[in-house]
Amino acid sequence: MKIEMLVDWYQNLSASSLIGIGEFYHESASFQDPFNHVQGPAQIAAVFQHMFDTTKNPAFTVEQIQIDGDVAWISWIFSCALRGRKISIEGVSQLKFSKDGRVVRHRDYWDAADLYQQLPLLGTMVRMLKRRFTVPTGYPVPGK
Repeated sequence: MKIEMLVDWYQNLSASSLIGIGEFYHESASFQDPFNHVQGPAQIAAVFQHMFDTTKNPAFTVEQIQIDGDVAWISWIFSCALRGRKISIEGVSQLKFSKDGRVVRHRDYWDAADLYQQLPLLGTMVRMLKRRFTVPTGYPVPGK
């Protein structure tokens, strides 16, 4: 497991560093997030490249790492600018490592609503829905 080197790679990720993805991702690696589900290092690199092509100054800040055998959980904050608006999203990656220490499965968990509510048009609708479905403070608890 190359967790320290991998975390450093994520935190310093750039379009030019994607060429080294094979050092960290196994040939049979899969990647999944709320918008993508791809196989292989080339397709995973394409997801990251798309991020660089569609956002400005994208960056991951790793907050915490937990390891259990061949699985690591990494909590992070992703920040970027999108159409002049600063975006920040908290998420977690579950990484499963192969015997050679490279990632064989990468699954990102983050709430797409966190992204939507930061966007002009969708944000208004998402915030309205959030207000509608948020339990008010002091709401009665059944059986009390």
